Amino acid sequence: MNEESSLLLKLTGDVPFFKIIDFLLENKGMDFSKSDIAKGAELSRASLFKYWGEIEQHQIVKVTRSFGKTKLYTLNVKNPVTQKLIELERVLIAESMDKALNKKEVIIEN
Repeated sequence: MNEESSLLLKLTGDVPFFKIIDFLLENKGMDFSKSDIAKGAELSRASLFKYWGEIEQHQIVKVTRSFGKTKLYTLNVKNPVTQKLIELERVLIAESMDKALNKKEVIIEN
């Protein structure tokens, strides 16, 4: 895992399921095809499909529109599971900001 990994991925590890969740969280409000999600999460389509059933089962995503056989998906922010994931992301960000501020205070005190 590299330094540029999101806070969620630093906590959960580079697991494909969480890479998908992280991509959707980072792009909340936007809709994507499954191919776009796989590409954005830096996964193969096979890896995406391995976890997609679970993501749909928990209603973490919802279909926004479709054309032909293609469906576009977005994060289902009204879902309780998704709301907890968003809350986790907020807590991780707040914790990271607190650590950064405390580091600055230590540097300034020296």
